Amino acid sequence: AAYDHIADKVQRYKGGAASTPTPETAESPAQAETPLVAAVAPMPTRPEQDAIARMDDELRLRQSLRHKSDILDTLLNEAGEVSIARARIENVLSGYKQTAQELSSNVDRLRSQLREMEIQAETQMRSRLSQMEDESQFDPLEFDRFSRLQELTRLLAESVNDVSTVQDNLLSGLTEADSALIQQSRMTRTLQQQLMHIRMVPMNNLAERLHRVSRQAAKETGRRALLEIDGGQTEIDRTVLDKIAAPLEHLVRNAVAHGIEDPQVRAAAGKPEYGEVRLSARQVGNEIVLDLSDDGVGIDHAAVRARAVSHGWLAADAEASDEQLEALLFRSGFTTAEEVTELAGRGVGLDVVRSEIAGIGGRVRLVTSPGVGAQFTIHLPLTLALSQVVLTRAGGVTYALPANIIALVREVRPEQMATLHEVGEVTLGDEVFPLRTLAELVGRSAQAGEGRYRTLLLLRSGEERLAIRVDALEGNFEAVVKNIGPQLARIAGVSGATVLSDGRVALIINPFQLAERAPRHTIEIEEEEKTLAPLVLVVDDSLTVRKITTRFLEREGFRVATARDGVEALEALEDEMPAIMLLDIEMPRMDGFEVARHVRASSVTRDLPIIMITSRTADKHRSHAKDLGVNAYMGKPYQEEELLEEINRLAGLVVAS
Repeated sequence: AAYDHIADKVQRYKGGAASTPTPETAESPAQAETPLVAAVAPMPTRPEQDAIARMDDELRLRQSLRHKSDILDTLLNEAGEVSIARARIENVLSGYKQTAQELSSNVDRLRSQLREMEIQAETQMRSRLSQMEDESQFDPLEFDRFSRLQELTRLLAESVNDVSTVQDNLLSGLTEADSALIQQSRMTRTLQQQLMHIRMVPMNNLAERLHRVSRQAAKETGRRALLEIDGGQTEIDRTVLDKIAAPLEHLVRNAVAHGIEDPQVRAAAGKPEYGEVRLSARQVGNEIVLDLSDDGVGIDHAAVRARAVSHGWLAADAEASDEQLEALLFRSGFTTAEEVTELAGRGVGLDVVRSEIAGIGGRVRLVTSPGVGAQFTIHLPLTLALSQVVLTRAGGVTYALPANIIALVREVRPEQMATLHEVGEVTLGDEVFPLRTLAELVGRSAQAGEGRYRTLLLLRSGEERLAIRVDALEGNFEAVVKNIGPQLARIAGVSGATVLSDGRVALIINPFQLAERAPRHTIEIEEEEKTLAPLVLVVDDSLTVRKITTRFLEREGFRVATARDGVEALEALEDEMPAIMLLDIEMPRMDGFEVARHVRASSVTRDLPIIMITSRTADKHRSHAKDLGVNAYMGKPYQEEELLEEINRLAGLVVAS
């Protein structure tokens, strides 16, 4: 009634509505002389004014926050789109820069060839002039021809210099654009951080709701409980807080209804009259960790087992550890309550809690001790808008893993990886990391590793440990987290998606949640020996030749690696041994003959087939290549059918050996 009275006065006070004057007011002489005053509603008393002011301020504040939060979300989303666009521009500029560098090497090669042509022309001209002087003959037309050749070489030299100038300007412009993008990236990151800071709210914003739930549950069950909140000033993203409110209310209600004992039972156990339910919040890296504990009776494992047997979830004679029984609490439809009430017995509980938490990329874990109490530990993302991730590949698909859970990246040899799979775990100091494959967790077929090493990620989150093998690493990435929609939002282990710099969409996954649900399969050692498409190493300083050859070979089903000169070719051989090498002769730093000599001198690469493809088709070049151990020799431009036939023939020799 008092609230209605104050609300009525708020409405009258804000709207200035007239009220019917009381008889005493109507008979007042002063009011009779000034009817305007009589038409105004009576002014509220001071306490009522304070209450009205508070309600008015709260109403305006709520409206303001609601509108501002919508605008804030829009601004943050737009800032994220700017980051995605910048990443795509950086990707394009990187390609342009690589092309410009290729142009630089081509200009250098063209300048070298032009200089050689000038020397040859000058030599021939001097020789011819000397011969004509000796013969006392002079052919004006022939002299004009040599003069024209000199003029053409000079013009060609000027054109090469012009191309070089354009190339320098292009590189300079790309460098400036790169610098501008770095500055823009810094400004965008600052903007995002400031917007994120505005979105942060303290955990205390839920305090009143949780206290009310605790009081209501205690009143309905006849229990006596006190809710204590530690770390209430810990800030968390407003969206995360809104989504975690209902699960926390449910856990608080459960703690009072199922955990805290009746006063008589507590007294008999020597416990305080009032049970304690404690919620503590803290920030650990990019996560918010919530601990909700009570000092009640804990989990009755016998009751859990009996209910699981009655539901057919567990055989009567089956053995089950305490952890396995506790995991059943999160199963849909599970309850140990004998009667259905508003607080218990409906079988709608912890499964919904876990689903809600998983929907925002979090996870929940239960630790209990009979007679002492239970504790739920909840890990939540600090924010749902931005996340530092590491891009990995499994089964040919790119996935993003939160960077803050990756403790260590290791590269191991295939034989070591096979041994680790047999053991099923990785040991690092005193820590033990259960070993899984990312392909296994996401339900895909693992691809055989490329190169001489396999990539292993050691993950750490709170007390949880996990080691996962990935097919490949693609690098770090600042992900703008996108909503994946209601169809995928509640899939455990999938916390969102992000758009990569090349336009692809990658799921952001939580390996710990996936490991809980994904069945463990036996990893066969033979997996390491799966046959990949043959790798062809193309070594040529011409960008055009490398691109054309790469497209042709990939179309024929080969994997292709490229090198611009002999030095890069030898470095590529250390990464992965190709099935065959296509080699040019004339290249900067190290020519093809030197590469062939190094390959045949090494015991590791001695048997590597080499096809030399060059414009030098003279017999002396062919003979020298044969002496070095080159398997086949072809001129440029090559015939694709002929090259494919030679590759298949020589690759067959490798397989047969």
